[in-house]
Amino acid sequence: MRKILTLLFIVATMTANAQRNQEDKRFIGLDTAFARVLKTWHAAGFAVAVVEKNKVVYAKGFGYRDYENKIAVTPNTLFAIGSCTKAFTASLIGILRKDGKLSYDKPVRDYLPELKFFNDEMNNKITLRDMMSHRTGLPRHDYAWYLFSTASRDTLLQRIQYMEPSAGLREKWQYNNFMFFAQGVVVEKLSGKKWEDNVREKIFDPLGMKKSNFSIEDLIKNNDAALGYEVKNDSIIKKMDYYHIDAIGPAGCINSNVNEMANWVITWINNGKFEGKEIIPEDHRNEAISSEMIIGGGLPAKEKPDIYFSDYGFGWFLASYRGHYRVEHGGNIDGFSASTSFFPSDSIGIIVLSNQNSSSVPSIVRNLIADRMLKIKYFDWNTDLKNNVEKAKKEEKDAKKSAVKTEKPLTKPSHDLKDYEGLYSNAGYGTLEVQLQRDSLFAITGTHVLWLKHKQYDIFETIEKDSKEGIDTTENGAVLQFLMNTSGDITSIEVNLEPAVKPISFARTPKAKDISPDSLKKYAGNYELSGLEIKVLIKDGKTLTLSVPGQPEYELVPVDTNKFSIKTLTGFTIKFTVNDKNEVTELFSVQPNGTFKATRKK
Repeated sequence: MRKILTLLFIVATMTANAQRNQEDKRFIGLDTAFARVLKTWHAAGFAVAVVEKNKVVYAKGFGYRDYENKIAVTPNTLFAIGSCTKAFTASLIGILRKDGKLSYDKPVRDYLPELKFFNDEMNNKITLRDMMSHRTGLPRHDYAWYLFSTASRDTLLQRIQYMEPSAGLREKWQYNNFMFFAQGVVVEKLSGKKWEDNVREKIFDPLGMKKSNFSIEDLIKNNDAALGYEVKNDSIIKKMDYYHIDAIGPAGCINSNVNEMANWVITWINNGKFEGKEIIPEDHRNEAISSEMIIGGGLPAKEKPDIYFSDYGFGWFLASYRGHYRVEHGGNIDGFSASTSFFPSDSIGIIVLSNQNSSSVPSIVRNLIADRMLKIKYFDWNTDLKNNVEKAKKEEKDAKKSAVKTEKPLTKPSHDLKDYEGLYSNAGYGTLEVQLQRDSLFAITGTHVLWLKHKQYDIFETIEKDSKEGIDTTENGAVLQFLMNTSGDITSIEVNLEPAVKPISFARTPKAKDISPDSLKKYAGNYELSGLEIKVLIKDGKTLTLSVPGQPEYELVPVDTNKFSIKTLTGFTIKFTVNDKNEVTELFSVQPNGTFKATRKK
């Protein structure tokens, strides 16, 4: 027995030594380096895969997909990949071109007339090429989908026509998620199938991407899905809620793992083919990774003279990395950051997926591996970026100390806080509700609750309210201003949600109060105003209307005791006078040009 055990031990030792001898020396020591990255950035975890030519040469997980329960990341752990999705969407456009269904250079409205832009020039000239390369003249307008989330792609598409451009067509590069979302709608229109079904049939299935999916619902069904995290107070790892990004999905909703993303990158390295089969048309592949639009000068810095130029293709950023042509795209969505990259001339690709919000980890890990694969002299990317971040924080802190305060002390809002309540709408963004809760105002959007901290006069600062821990006072957001008409009524909010254009205006509609149909009866009747008879009627047994000769019928919306707003007219209200017998005796029409009294006729 002892001889058998000794023999087994010798065989096992020889096998282990043989495996170590066969280990790719390019990856030796990475465990230590990546452990340091996790510690430096207080990251929960990440996964990485490296491809060379047509195979995966390295794939591994680090840290935890579930930090609280210490469940490790694996190469099969699913992460949200964010904007790494864009290359998938642009590739579907390439497939449609190959099928003869579209041209990159004809106006996109030839294929999707429902898509309307801010002005005629944009309507007549914007092409799919412009949209794929971020040169339409539109800035991001991201809060229009992020704060005002919707499950309807039709709703998002309609918002685009109200979004103001900040540059002329093809004048400058400006990243825009809506333009990739709209490409997805073009795909749906021309194929007759959902964008998700197109990705699955044309890309996922041929590449064996069986676990990759498109929604948070499908993500959490997987038994190896990562939770998302952020870093609070520079060191605390805190779990974040998933963000449901379904409607604008073609710009960034895919969830995947590094093993399956490796097949995607192998396809790009091999001229659009995977295992000999064309997945991406080669002509699209070549154009997509060629410079379509200059992002900026991209001049080499003194500290890093071998990194330069900054261009964009179709869903890909392009740069010269230490003498090598790099194609890359990052991705960020609540709790997750990603990087997908490849070097077409070197046949090398790197995928890094992390469950940390707005994280530096993917770019650091990508560069550390790239230097080894490309046989470039070692550079401490981790320390370099950390030093840059700390320097930026110090400069920001010093700037705040030296900033001259412009607030007017001891000022108050012009109205009682109750008067600011209501629904505020913008056609290009959506509707937010301002509510008074105890002694504070809150703005509620589709996905967020924002505390409105008084700054001065009718100007308030927005501060995020955490759904679990209350108000987060560490980070201030946008500043908004309430505006009023000449009658003194609050009529709108202006807030700088898109810095590249003028403040976004949200028109106020007082929120309707609950009132029983029986309570409306006392207001119905005829009223005389300077010889003019005004009629107040009850329609459909539940809606109060106002009828003025020669004018359309107006719906009255109850907003307070005996007070109604006119639904279609901003700044117009009707106030009824009630005597001690609860009888209505007169009404006052409060208008921007004055207040007019009408006496009830018996």
